[in-house]
Amino acid sequence: MNTDEWTQTLGAGPLLGIAAGAVAVLLLLIITLRVHAFLALVAISLATAFATGIPAEAVVDTLTEGFGSTLASVALLVGFGAMLGRLLEVSGGAQALTDALIRRFGEKRAPLALGIASLLFGFPIFFDAGLVVMLPIIFSVARRLGGGVLRYGLPAAGAFSVMHVYVPPHPGPVAASTLLGADVGLVIAFAVLLAVPTWYLTSYLYGLWIGKRIVLPVPDILGEAETDENPPSAGTVIGLLLLPLVLIFANTGLSTAADAGWIDGDAGWFNVLVALGSTPVALLITVFVAMYVLGTRRGRDKTVVEQILDSALGPVCAIILITGAGGMFGGVLRASGIGDALSDALADMGLPVIVAAYVIATVLRIAQGSATVALTTAAGLVQPLVLGGGFNSIEVVAIVLALAAGSVTAGHVNDSGFWLVGRFFQMDVKTTLKTWTVMQTTIGLVGFGLASVLYLVA
Repeated sequence: MNTDEWTQTLGAGPLLGIAAGAVAVLLLLIITLRVHAFLALVAISLATAFATGIPAEAVVDTLTEGFGSTLASVALLVGFGAMLGRLLEVSGGAQALTDALIRRFGEKRAPLALGIASLLFGFPIFFDAGLVVMLPIIFSVARRLGGGVLRYGLPAAGAFSVMHVYVPPHPGPVAASTLLGADVGLVIAFAVLLAVPTWYLTSYLYGLWIGKRIVLPVPDILGEAETDENPPSAGTVIGLLLLPLVLIFANTGLSTAADAGWIDGDAGWFNVLVALGSTPVALLITVFVAMYVLGTRRGRDKTVVEQILDSALGPVCAIILITGAGGMFGGVLRASGIGDALSDALADMGLPVIVAAYVIATVLRIAQGSATVALTTAAGLVQPLVLGGGFNSIEVVAIVLALAAGSVTAGHVNDSGFWLVGRFFQMDVKTTLKTWTVMQTTIGLVGFGLASVLYLVA
């Protein structure tokens, strides 16, 4: 049986109790009983599926679908990103760019430099891909200057998160803009105006503050730091980091032009170029270019380059599996109807549209984990209110941004990004909740506050 053919009979109250109990038991297993996160997530996903009444014959398919769909988006990005990061590390490229950043911005402003670079890279690149590509730079700066990895990692990770959730062409805000009839150009303009101060307050300043209080060593997940007697120039490294950015920008630009009718979206050349600019393919191309630029051209034996790439994959396998299991848990919560039941109940509360948008998106985010799903689903729920409400174009943009703010709030154990950040920075669950979850919540709250101001003055 497919879950699409099954109807949930439990009400919002019992479903909310099951979701809360599942999260509590998951935290108990991981934090108190020290069960490996991968095993705990799979076991709790299975138990939650049965508890919510998903038909027994559909349980395994529901688990594997949630696991597989997450891996489909994460595994390639993490794998290619880890390979690129290892090449940058071993060749001395990460250190070369680190030295250039420190010379340009100074040691005290290194976290600011990393955050600004991540904001730029985060415009077209998805959160997980951007973070993985920046990791060797973050780790190299942290090793060089000291003070723990969070001082440098959180401003960068927060930048990617802010751009991913608020700014088109990322899928969540694009879908919400389409559903609500918002002008995408206006959404981009106001989203950037909102994203920058939100990042500065919630990720940069908070990252500096919490980084002083929780000082974590620099992980060796990408391998031990190495030095090369003849490292590449900082310009070469910047060029490699910009390559996927350019390819993805080309993808976005071509797709926008096709939607506007400027070019033929059915042409063969168009489809080839769009495929080459997709995030996984762009990273694959970048890895091949890096193999030559940082390896073969610099006199490294092809076998040595192969061994370098192979050494990058082993340490990230656990991260990929745990992230997939987090997606599995979120998939079970979605399939069980927990998010739908809660959002339907909230939609009838009579709140102002912009407040209802934020609250519904927040509840969906907490209930099922995925920011994109929360944003898209909440936009669909408030769509009738917005399309029939006589709002002007700026007010509609503000509602889209409020939805985005809700969709990023309180990312926790049912969110694959929670596990990705926690494992790459080698934080335990408790520390990840105290740092990443708190930061995600402030990103949502500050973003909602700025969106509300825009709505009131529109």
